This record gives sequence, structure tokens and C-alpha cells, in this order.
Amino acid sequence: MADQPKKSYPLQPFLPGDTMALVDLFAQSIEELTQEEYSEDQRLAWASGAADAEAFAARLGSMVTLIVKVDGQYAGFGSLKDNATLDMLYVHPYFVGQGVGTALADALERLAAARGAASLTVEASDTAEPFFERRGYVAQHRNSVPCEDEWLTNTTMKKDLGSAPASKA
Repeated sequence: MADQPKKSYPLQPFLPGDTMALVDLFAQSIEELTQEEYSEDQRLAWASGAADAEAFAARLGSMVTLIVKVDGQYAGFGSLKDNATLDMLYVHPYFVGQGVGTALADALERLAAARGAASLTVEASDTAEPFFERRGYVAQHRNSVPCEDEWLTNTTMKKDLGSAPASKA
């Protein structure tokens, strides 16, 4: 089978009206995509991070958060924090493997580079670590993170974005 052309998705910024759809996408992504790496109790604790919709909206709004919609359905979202961290990257289970995560990561990496970042870090879940490895992120260290009454593991990963653009004198 020949390589398929890379899909291009229109990106839009997060708006407060997107909150409830993204809360749902966040929970579904965790519940359905991380079952092999995390227990049910761990997944419930993780998903509880969006239980307070107002706080979740404030978190997304405090960063550069981009959304992909396909035919009016929310397919994924990603957030860039402080131009240094890819803080959130979630794809709806129906859209996994269709290039949504790649489109979001590409856009956030380009944005960070254009703003002068030399590298990006991500706290990659055990589920997402292979995705980030394929994108050139390198594992720095493992983490155990308290979440509700559970401990979640992830890996801090870093990707060099190349030299920051030289300023003109």
C-alpha cells in the first residue's frame, strides 16, 4: 500500500464554549486509549482533572490551546504552556491514527519555534510515549505523579527544535 498523503486539519483556538466538549473528549481519550497502561482507578483519578469544568476551562485558556474539529465533531486538542511545554495533547478515540495528534503537535512545535523556543518538553503518559519518540522527543526521566488517591507514571521527554532564529541587528 502506498504512503497516504499527510492529512491537513483546520486548527482553531480554544474558546470557553468548547469547554464541555473538551471535558468529554479528555475523559473518553483517557478511558478508552490508556487501558493497557493504567488501571481503572488510575484512569478515573486522571480523568477527574476535568471534573471542575470551570477550572479546566481556565487551565486551557491560560495556555495556547488549539482544537481540531472534523465535520463539526471535536477530534482533538493540544496546549502549549509558557512556550516551553507541550502540556496537553488529547485525541478522541474515533480519530486516533488519522493524523489529528500529529497536526496538533506539528502546529504547537512550529509555534514554539517561531516564538524562539530552542526545545520543548512533554510529560508523556505511558500510552503517548511511543508517539512522542517517533516525533524525535528523547526520554529524560520517569515520574510518579500523585493524582487523587492514585499514582500515575509518565516520562519527561524533550525535543530540540533547532536554533532559535537570530535577531537582526
